Amino acid sequence: MSASALQVARTGLDAQDTRMRVISNNLANVNTTAFKRDRANFATLAYQDMRIAGQQNTSQNNYATGLNLGTGVQIQSTSREESQGTLDTTGNAFDLAVQGEGYFQVLLPTGQFAYTRAGNFSLSAQGEIQTSDGYPVQPAITIPQGSTSVTVGSDGTVSAVPSSGGNAVQIGQITMATFPNAQGLQAIGGNMLQETTASGTAQIGTPGVQGVGTIKQGALETSNVNIVTELVDMIECQRAYEINSKMISSVDDMLKNANQTL
Repeated sequence: MSASALQVARTGLDAQDTRMRVISNNLANVNTTAFKRDRANFATLAYQDMRIAGQQNTSQNNYATGLNLGTGVQIQSTSREESQGTLDTTGNAFDLAVQGEGYFQVLLPTGQFAYTRAGNFSLSAQGEIQTSDGYPVQPAITIPQGSTSVTVGSDGTVSAVPSSGGNAVQIGQITMATFPNAQGLQAIGGNMLQETTASGTAQIGTPGVQGVGTIKQGALETSNVNIVTELVDMIECQRAYEINSKMISSVDDMLKNANQTL
């Protein structure tokens, strides 16, 4: 019994340590553009069935309840909370915020697509709209040399006034990707996500159409991390870790007492 109790407490320490890592990552990214906080999900480990409910006790009686001993806990998964972050007005023409569902699509050097809600874009030397890491937004949009102003509509239309003057001319269309299960996207760092079999295939659409979010120019979506919530979770996690540590100490004292007595 004592050895089993030590094992159960150890799984509790491991699980709370992992949860603290998740909380730590949330707090570290509190100022990361469009970051979505993660939540650790717990699950029980397999049970040892010492006696099954309904099992025959005597020739005429059955046990009304069972005797099931848990073997501990584990982190089952982490869930990304997709709630909307607040919009921070920057005034930069190439800062774009998503209001609602959807992701910007970018092209990685490997030729694969990645998806992000971080719209802090800039221009390449050739005038192409790109991420801060230099990945071009897809479909590719190039701002003509010498354009005096660039406007991005809520529906993703990109217009620019040519250097010769006159009216603004549409030069491109920003589309957005949605997924049947956005929780299934894989985070690869750099504010980027990639499609997986769990997320389903990217569905490319026009902003503001059929449930796709809209775009706000001159603003950025902030992280949805709530510092107060994370601090409360951190204290709760710390207390749970301490209790599991206390359990190990208590079981160790029981074993010492048993050895001295016997």
